[in-house]
Amino acid sequence: MRNFVFISPNFPTNYWKFCAELKKNGMNVLGIGDCPYDQLMPELRGSLSEYYKVSSLENYEEVFRAVAFLTYKHGRIEWLESNNEYWLERDAALRTAFNITTGFKTSDMEPVKLKSAMKAYYKKAGIKTARWHLVGDYAGCRQFIAQVGYPVIVKPDNGVGASRTYKLKNEDEFNYFFATKDQTSFIMEEFVNGTVHTYDAVIDSKGNPLFETGNVTMDSIMDTVNLNGNSCYYIEKHLPDAMRDVGRRTVAAFGVKSRFVHLEFFVLNDDQPALGKKGDILGLEVNMRPSGGFSADMFNFANSTDVYKIWADMVAFDRSTMSAEGRAHYYCCYCGRRDGKNFVMDHDAIMARYGNRIKMVQRIPKALSGAMADMMYLANLDTPEEKAQYYADLLATR
Repeated sequence: MRNFVFISPNFPTNYWKFCAELKKNGMNVLGIGDCPYDQLMPELRGSLSEYYKVSSLENYEEVFRAVAFLTYKHGRIEWLESNNEYWLERDAALRTAFNITTGFKTSDMEPVKLKSAMKAYYKKAGIKTARWHLVGDYAGCRQFIAQVGYPVIVKPDNGVGASRTYKLKNEDEFNYFFATKDQTSFIMEEFVNGTVHTYDAVIDSKGNPLFETGNVTMDSIMDTVNLNGNSCYYIEKHLPDAMRDVGRRTVAAFGVKSRFVHLEFFVLNDDQPALGKKGDILGLEVNMRPSGGFSADMFNFANSTDVYKIWADMVAFDRSTMSAEGRAHYYCCYCGRRDGKNFVMDHDAIMARYGNRIKMVQRIPKALSGAMADMMYLANLDTPEEKAQYYADLLATR
C-alpha cells in the first residue's frame, strides 16, 4: 500500500475530504498535526490509518521525527503534502530530507515563494507583470517611485495572503513605512488598476490539467484585511479562454507537476501606460496549493463535480476517473459579511429570499476571518444579473 503523509489534515476543516478520497483510492493516509486525536472530526479520524500528534507543527525537529517514525512503521513515504501555503516550505524540507520525489524540494522553493523571483517565470511565459523593486535603501525606493509614480504597493517578498501588504499613496505614507519597517524583505510594485482573476487547476505529472476553473475577487483582499471590510468573490460559470491560456502558459513556465495550483492575475480595468490596454492580463503571483478557505467546495458547487476526488485521482492514478460531460455550471458566489455592520437583510431574510440557491452558511474561523470576514453565505446563481442582485441584497446596509 502506498503511503501518503498529510501534514495538518484538520485545517482547514474541509481538508478531511482530501484524506477521505485518498483512502478510497487505496492510499495509506498518515496524518501529522498538533490537534489532539479525540478532537479531530470523526470523518477525518475514519480516513487516517494513523495519526501522529506533535506539540507544535512549527517545531521542525519534532515533525521530522514524526515522519521518521511513520517511515519506520509503514515503509517508504511516497507522498507528503499539506495543501497549505503556510507549510509549503516545510513540506519541501521534509521531502528533501526523506527523498520524496512527488513534490517540490527545498531547491525548488525560490521561484514559487519569492514574489520577486516569480517575475522571470512570468516573462518566460510571455506574461507581463507590474514593474517592481526590492526595498533596500531609501534612495533606491525614491528613484523607483519617481519612475512609476504613486500609489505603490509594498508587501513581503515571501508572504502569505495579504498580510502586511500596504498601498502607499504619498510621501508621508512612504516615509512612515520606511521609518517603521523591520528587517523583512519587502517588494515594491507599481499600482495596478485591475481586478484579480485566478486560474485554479489540478495538474498531472506531465503538466497537463485534469480540472480547470477560476475565480474573480470583487474587493481587494488587501483592503478587506486592512480596512476590516466585507469579502466577496465568485467562481466563474465558465473559465474564459484568455484565462485558460495564461494559466496553462504559467503552469508550463514554472514546470508544475502533480499539484493543485491557484495562480493569480490582474485583468486591467482601464488602459494603463507601461502595462497595457483595458482587459489585458498581467501576472500577479503563483500559489502552488489549492485556493484557501471554502474554495474547493465552491469549485464543486460551480462545476457540479468533486475536486477532492479529482486531486486524489491525480495522486493515486495520475488521471481523473470523473467525466466532465453533462455537468451543470453556475456562478458560485461567496459573500463574507463583517460583524458590526448594520445590514438590511438578516439571516432569516437571506434564507427566505435565496434559500433554494444557498449551498453553505457558516461562521468563519478566526484564523481566516481577516481575509474572509466573519459570516459567509455561498449561493449558486445562473446569470450575471442574479449574481449582481445577490451581492447588492446581502451587502446593503442601513
